Amino acid sequence: MKFLLRLFFLAVLAFGLGGAYLAYRLSQPYRGFSDPVFVEFPRGTSSGAMAATLAEKGVIRDRWLFLAARALRRANLQAGEYKFEKPASALDVYSRIARGDIFYMELLIPEGYNIFDIAGAIDKLGTKERLPALNPAAFLAVARDPSPIRDLDPSAKSLEGYLFPNKYRIYRLTTAQQLCRQMTAEFRVQWKALNARANVHDTVTLASLVEREARLPEERPQVAAVFANRLRIGMRLDCDPTTVYAALLEDRYRGVIHRSDLDSANPYNTYQHAGLPPGPIANPGLRSIKAALAPADSKYLYFVARADGSGGHRFSASLEQHEAAVAQYERAIRK
Repeated sequence: MKFLLRLFFLAVLAFGLGGAYLAYRLSQPYRGFSDPVFVEFPRGTSSGAMAATLAEKGVIRDRWLFLAARALRRANLQAGEYKFEKPASALDVYSRIARGDIFYMELLIPEGYNIFDIAGAIDKLGTKERLPALNPAAFLAVARDPSPIRDLDPSAKSLEGYLFPNKYRIYRLTTAQQLCRQMTAEFRVQWKALNARANVHDTVTLASLVEREARLPEERPQVAAVFANRLRIGMRLDCDPTTVYAALLEDRYRGVIHRSDLDSANPYNTYQHAGLPPGPIANPGLRSIKAALAPADSKYLYFVARADGSGGHRFSASLEQHEAAVAQYERAIRK
């Protein structure tokens, strides 16, 4: 009887020691790699395959540790790409995959960004190692192809205007096609919610001008009214951002508007061509689209910036009033 009792206590002790050892091994941080490691698990990857890959990449010390963690904490493991850069225990690694803590970056596209601005934002977001499938040149090549939006706007010259401003999740293997698809899908959602009956091409083109000219949200309907009034009487829009966009398209913009820009025969230059430009010059937000759909009820034909730094404008219904406002602005700037 005493022998059996001793045997029982030895078994309990061995079990306890074994459990303590397992808990110790599972909780010990480990890093068997030097540079950050990316590990991708496609849908349907088994836990055994995950364990083998993680051990091979040096994320965990031994394959069996991950399987032991799974035996202790049963959970659905999430597919996706994970980034490992710090020492972590097998339990921590398992928990990350169980909760789907996949690697992504956020690409913020403010209202009024054009395709060149977006390309610049992509350039700042990551290197070739961080974003091997996405770079400014690849994005611009895709953004210049209007076919994904042609069903909505048969006159589209590119995806400009339809890459809706928002914050987007970018994964390491996101492609330019996938990003543009995300952005145009968001535009479709926003446009459908407006239940608008207006021509989408003209509306978004006008909204893009409003977006680039109006700094203050409350002025958007007034700026839209100025352009709408000019269009109605056949007056040139004389919109500075269109000359900038024309120069960007021809790769000759250097940060300021020159006389040659104003004289350019490019069809986007509204100083030389009456009516709307051939297409949007930027990607407007919802408020500018709403302003284009419903401009303010006014007779204004002109506006000039205020010199107080507020971003606001002085609006005028006649050339005489506008010239007086311009002179006031110039005097204030000189002071």
